[in-house]
Amino acid sequence: MLFKRKKKKRALVLGLDGVPKHLIEKMSKDGTMPFMGELFPHGTLHQGKVCLPEVSNVNWSSFMTGANPGTHGIFGFTDLKPASYDMTFPSFPDLKSDTLWDELGEQGRRCFVLNQPGCYPARGIPGVLVSGFVAVDLRRAVSPKNHLAALEAMNYKIDVETRDVAGNPDLLFKELDACHASREAAAKHFFGIEEWDFAEVVLTGTDRLQHFHYPSCEGNGPEAERCRAFYRKCDDLCRSLVHAFYGKDDPEGLFLLSDHGFTTLEKEFLLNAWLRQAGYLRFEKEPPDSYGDISGDSKAFALDPGRVYIHRKGRYPKGTVEEGDVPALVAELKTALEAIEDDGKKIFQRVWTRDEIYQGAESQHGPDLLCTPRRGIDVKGGIRKLDLFPETHFTGMHTWDDAFFWSAQNHGDNLYISDLRNIIAGHFTG
Repeated sequence: MLFKRKKKKRALVLGLDGVPKHLIEKMSKDGTMPFMGELFPHGTLHQGKVCLPEVSNVNWSSFMTGANPGTHGIFGFTDLKPASYDMTFPSFPDLKSDTLWDELGEQGRRCFVLNQPGCYPARGIPGVLVSGFVAVDLRRAVSPKNHLAALEAMNYKIDVETRDVAGNPDLLFKELDACHASREAAAKHFFGIEEWDFAEVVLTGTDRLQHFHYPSCEGNGPEAERCRAFYRKCDDLCRSLVHAFYGKDDPEGLFLLSDHGFTTLEKEFLLNAWLRQAGYLRFEKEPPDSYGDISGDSKAFALDPGRVYIHRKGRYPKGTVEEGDVPALVAELKTALEAIEDDGKKIFQRVWTRDEIYQGAESQHGPDLLCTPRRGIDVKGGIRKLDLFPETHFTGMHTWDDAFFWSAQNHGDNLYISDLRNIIAGHFTG
């Protein structure tokens, strides 16, 4: 009697950074993204929510750990070092939770991860990791190091250089195309050296494009045709990667997702400027050079994007707010922030307390309040400007409730990005 060998379980994850569910659904139907149009009817396109704040390093960390920031310990792109006002940029070594790849490695499975934000500097995983944003040095973005030479030979680009692209769409699209080609070359190179059990490729050009030309991405701006063409390139690459990974096999274990949604930006709102005007924040010099110039009588300050911290005595060198006074101050600030209006409309959809959004041992290091703005208002920290609504060259902003997740199975409503790790891990054990 012949026994048929059981097919090995494999999974491919494709990330489209920042692409909202409503936009990819629209493009899958209007012909912009024909591969998505073919794929989506064979599964479920879920509308997902993400962890707050709705920024990439927080949510890709939540995806790879299955935890919220109160457990994995990443609360934003920036933070202050403990017991100081020195700025730091949380990175992969600061992550307090194991990743999906660690779990798969314990099962003897081999993983390849390309360009996921929040993974720099690269560390060993059971396979190959090439870090994404905010990687600044390719030599520290690759593990194991023996793969560095191949990436250097193909002139691999980590990210779009956005410094000079504002007002220069030609340069932006040139950068986008270069990064896109680089991502494709790297993915196909690594797909060719090993039959991975798990592979993940994240395209971050979508996020960069949307920040600068979001109305055009929706079809309502001067760069609409070029935006449409770029999404078509992303669609073509997704099709190509699926074929390269699965060959002639059915794409069982294919997952697609974004780490947050997007919408048109109407104006930016500087939270620290409001705290200063309302008397909660003062600096010892004007303009301040850093948070180190904060005055000891300040009650609170903010970090991007909308995180409010009470200036606690004992936690910060100049802090004067006694622990017993914190609850009343938090309640006072929450009420005041939720009442702020512009042109008769609330600035904030909701102001959350720490306990409402974070769970876990790291919660104590998170903000006391987290401000979720209404659509169109992008909240920033910023300490040097006094205008509540400064000029900005961006046209798009993140949202927390319009991410997408596609899977061949229906996983129900109200999915959070932190749920996805267990869904994908379950593919291997189910």
